[in-house]
Amino acid sequence: MSRVVGRAYLEIFPTPTILERLLHLPRHSYVSITCSPSLGIEATLELAERLRAEPGERRLKLIPHVAARMVRDRGHLREILQRLDELRVESVFVPGGDAARPSGDYDCSLDLLRDMAEIGHAIEDVGVAAHPEGHPLVDVEELLRLLAAKQPYATYFVTQMCFDADVLVRWLLEVRAAGVTLPAWIGLPGVAEIRKLLALSLRIGVGRSVRVLNRQKNLVRRLVSPRPYQPDDLLAGIARHLDDPALNIDGFHLFSFNNVEKTEQWRQQTLQQLLAAEAQANG
Repeated sequence: MSRVVGRAYLEIFPTPTILERLLHLPRHSYVSITCSPSLGIEATLELAERLRAEPGERRLKLIPHVAARMVRDRGHLREILQRLDELRVESVFVPGGDAARPSGDYDCSLDLLRDMAEIGHAIEDVGVAAHPEGHPLVDVEELLRLLAAKQPYATYFVTQMCFDADVLVRWLLEVRAAGVTLPAWIGLPGVAEIRKLLALSLRIGVGRSVRVLNRQKNLVRRLVSPRPYQPDDLLAGIARHLDDPALNIDGFHLFSFNNVEKTEQWRQQTLQQLLAAEAQANG
């Protein structure tokens, strides 16, 4: 468990204040930079460039998102890949994107992944999105077909937020039975204000497992409480499955909602508790 928690990385939004928030991360931490429909992919690339310009001892490991629906055409994609190659990013994540309408030629990430492969690039790892509880715009069978079709172009997948460990494990078993062998990075909600977390979860289609969140704590009481959500119960539910080779879980992707300090504090505290428990168990 400590190995997986220790390898967890944070997802952030490009905002004017994010650079100072990232000072709370240990050096060389992995950071995933989203593509916002309101800001566009340029904000993601500019933040990656600013972070890469930091001193070497402070340098973070970057995973920019290249959302397919925000890429205009093949020429635009070529420019993006050239910039990312120059930055020597550690990985890139290629979702379809949340934009209601495509900005150009790419309606889904599969088409963009194919063009990436044809154009060529120096990025070693390419991640794709996976949806244990479905997607508001795509049915479950099509999501599984698309995930399998993306496999030749990717090296890992990241699951969307899911608050129900049983649902997540059942979905992973179904995916593996369908022949998808990519390493799984499990999307965990970070420390977040409960109203914001519920609103975002419903918007992105996380519906059934929100009911689990409802049962885990008295939600009505928590809605008026200043205490934020922490993924302890979810982590405990997943723990016994982490070493199952059939599931091939490689790490955790923490959705920080830019609450970087508190999410990283939770991760460090959890990691220290796990290390202490493992040391005690090993005598």
